[in-house]
Amino acid sequence: MSNAAVTDISNLPESEVARLDARFPARSVPVRGGVVSVRECGAGPALVCLHGIGSGAASWLDTALLLESDARLIAWDAPGYGASTPLTADVPKAADYAERLLGLLDAMEIESCVLVGHSLGALTAASAARPGSALAARIKRLVLISPAAGYGTRAEASQRVRTERLDTLDKLGVAGMAAHRSGRLVSENASETARQWVRWNMSRLNDRGYRQAVELLCGADLLADLPPAMPVRVACGELDVVTTPASCEEVARKCGVALELLPAAGHASYVERPDVVAPLLREALAG
Repeated sequence: MSNAAVTDISNLPESEVARLDARFPARSVPVRGGVVSVRECGAGPALVCLHGIGSGAASWLDTALLLESDARLIAWDAPGYGASTPLTADVPKAADYAERLLGLLDAMEIESCVLVGHSLGALTAASAARPGSALAARIKRLVLISPAAGYGTRAEASQRVRTERLDTLDKLGVAGMAAHRSGRLVSENASETARQWVRWNMSRLNDRGYRQAVELLCGADLLADLPPAMPVRVACGELDVVTTPASCEEVARKCGVALELLPAAGHASYVERPDVVAPLLREALAG
């Protein structure tokens, strides 16, 4: 299926896009190596949020709006996503993404934050938060939501996942991939609006950025960067079929904390159940 064969896969109402642009606007922040596109709203302590492989900064919209009186929530478009400049290496490491994150915090003059990593974003967050990292002293608390563990220690699985994901991209294109794969990111309980947002975000992936992210997923080892240098919370949607509660439990054990299950939520919990994720992040801000 070509991109041309897929038409208006999201049907996201124009009013929703207008709400995004008005309440959670995007801007580009110059950093070494290019720019990082961010969305932000609210005032207070900094809450920096890193999205997953099939998403973008806009996915944090409703969680951000629930927290705007409590925090300055900043969501980045990872390198190669949105208007963010891709990394130089075709096969980047988590440390490369963490270095770009450091450049962003420098540019935005953020000296202290709660860092949140969802799914693939957890790989960057854990690398940034590991003991000895240049960023560790700036991270007050780490929150990992449905963290992706990576396939760096499993050669056969790594090759299988790389081949599957890149073949799907080549055959379906970004729009086709969003139409056919986005449904797995939410539970059967998700509202139609949540489903539309997940598809809309995935349909806006950039080819190079996604390919780099696939290489990160296939080459990384989350557990090697854990436990972090600061307090951590690990959560997972109880209905997550992508990074299952069982796999997230292993991450929580490595961090020495109990896994927190997010009720009636699938993988993209902060899109599907912002009413559940926002209180978790509010508690993390409070320490």
